[in-house]
Amino acid sequence: MAQEYEQLLLENQLCFPLYACGRKIVAAYTPYLKPLGLTYTQYVVFMVLWEKESVNVGQLGSILHLDAGTLTPLLKNLEKEGYVTRKRSKEDERVTIISITKKGNALKEKCKDIPLALSQKGSPLSEKEGRELYKLLYKFLEGNAGDRA
Repeated sequence: MAQEYEQLLLENQLCFPLYACGRKIVAAYTPYLKPLGLTYTQYVVFMVLWEKESVNVGQLGSILHLDAGTLTPLLKNLEKEGYVTRKRSKEDERVTIISITKKGNALKEKCKDIPLALSQKGSPLSEKEGRELYKLLYKFLEGNAGDRA
């Protein structure tokens, strides 16, 4: 390939290994989440709600780096299943508050061993490399790198 197109080589893209690793990680979670009827995105929503019990859609989107267009149908489905409630804020009707229900909290017990099960499968990274990658990925996310990519 001519040098003027070097930037188009897949091997020169930071985005591709990030994308491929993300897909691989989601695939690793699938055997644990599918029997519970959950997608990975639903699982991370639950992780936030288990911790905070109640958040507005904007806060949830900010924490998970997801837009309202992705969250709204997902949250409607979780509400239909009885896992969450969605209510308009009394202070500002434009704001929707998401709260976890007893049924949603009951999933916490079923999910509690998933992180350990995945960690026991092993990682090609050492513990130190894993911590460093974690820091670098959050540095990337917090730096709004996606806005510049």
